[in-house]
Amino acid sequence: MAIDRNKFVALSYELTSGSFSGEVKERATEESPLSFVYGAGLMLPKFEEHILGLKSGESYEFCIKSDDAYGPVFEDRIVDLPKDIFKVDGTVDESLLVVGNMVPMMDTSGNRLQGIVKNVADDEVTMDFNHPMAGEDLYFKGAVLEVRQATDEELAQAAGVNSGGCGSGCGCGSEANNSCGCGPEETVGASAGGSCGSGCGCH
Repeated sequence: MAIDRNKFVALSYELTSGSFSGEVKERATEESPLSFVYGAGLMLPKFEEHILGLKSGESYEFCIKSDDAYGPVFEDRIVDLPKDIFKVDGTVDESLLVVGNMVPMMDTSGNRLQGIVKNVADDEVTMDFNHPMAGEDLYFKGAVLEVRQATDEELAQAAGVNSGGCGSGCGCGSEANNSCGCGPEETVGASAGGSCGSGCGCH
């Protein structure tokens, strides 16, 4: 069975930057694969385009240029926010505000954002709401582990995830709304490869 719309797909992959032999940014193994419903809108269109028609057991290797991935780095998505908005129960969690940390946040309209801490001052925090891999070409290599018809439950779940935002695919990015009226979500620490994390195929 070949990869096509509404097929359940499981992949192993390695994502590197700069070249196929560059620094490994993300990896999914046979024991912990990337699994998704093809065509459900969870993955980058160019990612799906490259794996269309592949069958279980076949390998792949391709590059997605930055313009077809997460685009350029936008300077207006790097903003200074008042340190007070990071208070939870009246106290700022200093362990959260460490340069390089990714912090799940929410703006005044209820939109979920992912921000990377760039600098911490006495009264404000510089946050970068660009995708962590903005401006980079994405180099993928891996293998197709499984292809089958998705179940009704899997299709419904994929549709629900897509309508609700980020899912459990490989690295979901977020469009940043640079409203300063935002604050941290109660649950902090979304990681690469998880819900609203950073990285490869999910937009």
